Order: sequence, then C-alpha cells, then structure tokens
Amino acid sequence: AHPAKGMIWASQVAPGHENGLKLRIYGSKGGLEWVQADPNYLWYTPFGQPKQLLTRAGAGAMPVAARVTRVPSGHPEGYLEGFANIYQEAARAISAARRKGGKPGKDVVFPTIADGVAGMAFL
Repeated sequence: AHPAKGMIWASQVAPGHENGLKLRIYGSKGGLEWVQADPNYLWYTPFGQPKQLLTRAGAGAMPVAARVTRVPSGHPEGYLEGFANIYQEAARAISAARRKGGKPGKDVVFPTIADGVAGMAFL
C-alpha cells in the first residue's frame, strides 16, 4: 500500500449536478480528471506543463487499454462492453493459469475477489 493521503467528497444530491460523477486525483507530479458524462476523455495536468487531453483509443494509449477497447475513438463505449471486457479478461486469466499451473499475469484487467473485499471494506 502506498502511504498517499487523499480526500473524498461524495453527495447523493448536489444541486445543479445531475448524476455528476467526477474523479480528480492529484499527486506529486500532477493531476488527473475524469468525468462520467464525458467518459472518453481524461485530463492530465502535469506540474509546470500545459494540460493534456488523453482520449480513449487515442495516440499514446497503452496496449492493455487497446485490448479492452471495442470501438474506435469518438464512439462511446457502453455498459455491455464493460461486461465483455470482464469476461474476456477472466477467460485470459483462466487460460493462463491452466497453462502455467498458477496465477495469471499482472496485466489482467478485471476485478478480483481481493478487489471486492477491499471495496466492501471501504464501504
């Protein structure tokens, strides 16, 4: 676990913000901002540099991101694609475990039992 400190502000009803899920994360090198209403974009704000707009399936996307992207940039990913990603990644993990006789690689992109337990502990 990283000893980073943070703050969370949550509201079921925030006047003027209908279902306005927004995540902002700041660290020693800069910040990230993602807005649910505009999910294809991630703002990266490095200290001392201009803001950078990163797009889903855009230039600079990592191979793991490309693997779980179903449609070209500019077309929204949806609810069903999220489940398709989980199923595909789980299948990859099962296949890898069967071949190697152990755990799948660390690049697996799906929630694990440990993630679920951590989520419940957070709540």
